[in-house]
Amino acid sequence: MNVSEKITTAEKENSSEPQDTGRGRWIGLGVLAAGLSMIVIDGTIVGVALPVIINSLKLDFSDAQWINAVYSVVFAALLLTAGRLSDRFGRRRLFVAGLVIFMGGSLLASLASEAGSLIAARVVQGIGGAFILPSTLSTVNATFRGKDRAVAFGIWGAVISGMAAVGPLLGGWLTTNFTWPWIFLVNLPIGIVIIIGAFLYVPETSAKITSPGVDVDGLLLSVIGFGGTVFALIEGGSLGWWQPLAGLNILGFNWPTTAPISIIPIVGTVGVLALVLFITWERHRAHNGRSAILDVRLFSAETFRWGNLTALCVAIGEFGLLFVLPLFLVNVLGLTTLEAGVVLVAMAAGAFFSGSQARHLAGRFGPTKVVVFGLGMEAVAVGVTGVLMNSGVSPWLLAGLLTIYGAGLGLASAQLTGTILVDIPPEQSGQGSATQSTVRQIGAALGTAIIGAILAAALGYYLPQHLDTVPGVPTTSAQQLVTATKDSAGGVISGLREAGVHSNLGANGPAVVNALAAGFADATRLTLLTAAAFLLVGAGFSLFLHFATDRNAGKKAEAETGAVRGRKELKHS
Repeated sequence: MNVSEKITTAEKENSSEPQDTGRGRWIGLGVLAAGLSMIVIDGTIVGVALPVIINSLKLDFSDAQWINAVYSVVFAALLLTAGRLSDRFGRRRLFVAGLVIFMGGSLLASLASEAGSLIAARVVQGIGGAFILPSTLSTVNATFRGKDRAVAFGIWGAVISGMAAVGPLLGGWLTTNFTWPWIFLVNLPIGIVIIIGAFLYVPETSAKITSPGVDVDGLLLSVIGFGGTVFALIEGGSLGWWQPLAGLNILGFNWPTTAPISIIPIVGTVGVLALVLFITWERHRAHNGRSAILDVRLFSAETFRWGNLTALCVAIGEFGLLFVLPLFLVNVLGLTTLEAGVVLVAMAAGAFFSGSQARHLAGRFGPTKVVVFGLGMEAVAVGVTGVLMNSGVSPWLLAGLLTIYGAGLGLASAQLTGTILVDIPPEQSGQGSATQSTVRQIGAALGTAIIGAILAAALGYYLPQHLDTVPGVPTTSAQQLVTATKDSAGGVISGLREAGVHSNLGANGPAVVNALAAGFADATRLTLLTAAAFLLVGAGFSLFLHFATDRNAGKKAEAETGAVRGRKELKHS
């Protein structure tokens, strides 16, 4: 029994299918793509503006990581539940509700005056984004059929990859020509237009949920699991991986530096155990025929299983890259936020071009071969970028390599989405799309957390080595410079560069700037090579996806041949 047969015994698609089969569907797809673009851009637009935000709000390194990661953490924790709610209460309804919440979070973010209020606003944005994303994909899956569905999935995938790369350019332009709050305020007028378009052109679809119960326990376990794991990865460097380096005080809860062990291994263990319990609990609910926010039976489809592992690795590599590169471009190379955005938009140029060609290549060679080739391009481009990384590297060389990376991203993402869902029945489109979207957001959060943790550790290793080569810098001053550079995510380099010989370092100022820049470049090289390794692993998973797709195609062809033969024998008899 295949995954479709196992699942459809529990749930059936609502019979009220949208009747519009003409231009209206494609206009509706444009509206959905616009909503998707807004939340995807917001996942990356902050990165290039982060150096300015760090300086404006006096953030430390872990604050900077949280501003990037908390959006994805909340996104990931709520996506499965949001997908389930969209199936139950209507996908357009949840899409519009998500837009309203997201716009509210954007307004709060623009008014933030310190780290806590900005992080809280990003939490609200994450809640809105979690409602928006699965509603778009499940609506596409329920509205389009046949070849049109393949085209629609291609557009959806191209938007994911292309808009993620457009974010840095838009963020750089808004930050340079206006102020950083405008990276959030711009969402308000755009959101209003999208809401109007949704009511005019997006059909309301839903699924008839026959499984009883509401999976509150699953929601709580997923939030604890994702939140605890990412918290440990982000805060490990500042609070201590084993021995406490700093105390933690949150909402009256205090973990002192005198504790025998850091809170990080405890929180990390709780997070991992919660995720294990979450999977076990979801399997138990599905086995008993009760409603579950994650239907583990979906993973019995090989294409769904291998496709999600591929998407996870792609997201880790991509969002790790987008966290580190803006810091390097602005603080080490001395580019403005707009100039950094221009370099990073090379990814979008490559992604949009290759994404538009991906469908034709898939028609000739097959979707999974295009995915494998695209991921190979990504891994090679990032690996070469890491090898060539130094404090004097040409921004134009980086832009050229990022164009190749973006081309691979466009090829892989445009075809990966449809391939993951190819064996998932329409009545499970909400669950399937929410699950793969959750995997992507988990990858985004892990990418920021893992790559950020590696960057912090590498800075602690490389910066002292380079400062030792500068004569006349006392050991205590060198230690203070290392700490300041780590805490400011490199921002202190820009400040010392502007001060020149007029800083408290005197004539040693330029030499110290060069040493810090070289150390930051070495740390960036290590993080990029790590991102390339994740992309290479993703390429390996995509090979398994390719083989699984071929096997399924062979089985379907064999079944169709057998059915034809049976009809002929019946006719002759």
